[in-house]
Amino acid sequence: MMQTVPSAYKTFFPSTFTLETPRVLLRLLTPEDYEQLLPLAKDKQLWTWFTKDLSDEQELKKWIDQALHERELGLRMPFTIIDKDGYSICGSTSYGNISFYDKRIEIGWSWLGSDFIGTGINRHAKFAMLCYAFEVMQMERVEVKTDNLNERAKAALLKVGMIPEGILRNHMQMHSGRRRDTIYFSIIRSEWPERKMAFFNDLI
Repeated sequence: MMQTVPSAYKTFFPSTFTLETPRVLLRLLTPEDYEQLLPLAKDKQLWTWFTKDLSDEQELKKWIDQALHERELGLRMPFTIIDKDGYSICGSTSYGNISFYDKRIEIGWSWLGSDFIGTGINRHAKFAMLCYAFEVMQMERVEVKTDNLNERAKAALLKVGMIPEGILRNHMQMHSGRRRDTIYFSIIRSEWPERKMAFFNDLI
């Protein structure tokens, strides 16, 4: 049976959909982005905490294909991240695990090329996505998950106002063969105005 894409998905995520801050542009991931994402993905260290090793060309291709397939099903909105300083592609991120009934959405599947890590791009992308989720989509909860061993990612999530919740033990299979404990972070609607002022005041 063919899955019906929720009408709300089509409303909020049309083919022309973009998000933007003074620093970044987020637009729909396309198959053509593969060639520009490929050199960014070559650093194997990027994938230590990722469930897939996208330094492998075929794995990157399959990852993009899956993201676009989930887009067709209305399950995920995959973005290509563009650094507006030079209008260069620098990575990818997504909305996923979207439940319009529960008014819940996840931000994840996020990665940047090594040269773009620590430059503020992640913060701008998260701000744009949080604003859209809470203020346009009217979501009640935005969640993010990461490997509990990934101290850098956990610190970055705290810097954008995400609140740690708890750990799901033995939660996911990693490409290295390790079983991952996953830590969840979230912001809920009632917290967003304070979080926005406290962590993104310079972007408002």
